[in-house]
Amino acid sequence: MTARISSDGPAVACAEDSRPLPPPRFAYDLPTWKEITHLLMNLPVSLFGFVYVVTVLSTGAAMTLTVIGFPLLAAGLMGARLLGRLERARVRAALGTQIDEPSPLPLRRTKGVLDGLWLMLKDPVGWRSALYGLIRMPWGVFTFSVILTSLFVLWPVLPFLARGLANVDRAMARALLSPSDDLERRIAELESDRGVVVDTAAADLRRIERDLHDGAQARLVNLAMGLGLAKEKLLEGRADEHVAAMVEEAHGEVKLALQELRDLARGIHPAVLTDRGLDAALSSVASRCTVPVKVTADLDARPAAAIEGIAYFTVSELLQNISKHSGARSASVDVWRAEERLLIQVWDDGRGGASLDGGTGMRGLAERLNAVDGLFVVDSPPGGPTTVTAELPWRDRTDGAGR
Repeated sequence: MTARISSDGPAVACAEDSRPLPPPRFAYDLPTWKEITHLLMNLPVSLFGFVYVVTVLSTGAAMTLTVIGFPLLAAGLMGARLLGRLERARVRAALGTQIDEPSPLPLRRTKGVLDGLWLMLKDPVGWRSALYGLIRMPWGVFTFSVILTSLFVLWPVLPFLARGLANVDRAMARALLSPSDDLERRIAELESDRGVVVDTAAADLRRIERDLHDGAQARLVNLAMGLGLAKEKLLEGRADEHVAAMVEEAHGEVKLALQELRDLARGIHPAVLTDRGLDAALSSVASRCTVPVKVTADLDARPAAAIEGIAYFTVSELLQNISKHSGARSASVDVWRAEERLLIQVWDDGRGGASLDGGTGMRGLAERLNAVDGLFVVDSPPGGPTTVTAELPWRDRTDGAGR
């Protein structure tokens, strides 16, 4: 408020500058009515959830002695998951409390129906949602009774009651419907990834067996047969140009068999990786790529052999994809350490369009990295360029190699 000085006396307030005091805040504002509505709705919502949980889970548990008991129990837990999702949405809308959604069950990674069933039966999110449905029934009756009575009897203190009861609702939802710091998510993923690792190892063994049988073994058999025929001719004293050609052919088969054995050994674990580390091994695999590749490795030490091997084979497969599918003119590989993570970035200026859904190769790499708590990200817009970023946990070598 401003004032002017009058010659007749003290300061007099200007009428046009005087403003009324702000009105008191209305206790029954929109958030309060949302809380009241939420608490009144607790009774019908909790009644439905209680009846569902008791009916479905008790029926499934009672029928576990039969064939359909466990599938029914698993389906009931999946339904409890859905009820938990609906309740989280109701809490967000009415109480303004943000509760993160737990990750879905990784059913696509399971090896069969029984594995998927077992994953659903031990789902902690489903069980906590079922527990939430059980304990909500008495709470729903209590909050409905208190709020309904207060609407007619305790009108002046109703906003305070609604806020206190709503805070209990918020705490209950956070405790039972929130993800537990991603621990449950990681447990489910790692258990599923363990099966992926086993399957991958079995597939690698089958590939090695097939390569030995169809490649080096077949060549060595032909070599033995050719040398046997040449030996017979020499013993018979019939050494001629035909025998010389057979020996020459056998010599060529030996060189091819040795090359195939080297390639096979490199596919299992390259000697250069063991002897000289990731930098030299990546330079070696880059030299075999049909596209010019620039390799940059900024590592002050060597990670554990298992991590080093995964990094090598990840880059190796990505460079093979660049050679076969990208149509690129240049590519680069960057490897560096960031605190306790090993980061890999493979870039090319090809046509782009690569994705994890485009084939089993990229998806297989992602599954391998996920199995060791790694990350695999593909950024490949149509028209390129393509950037693939892989991240692995850094684990120190226990044998002191590379130090």
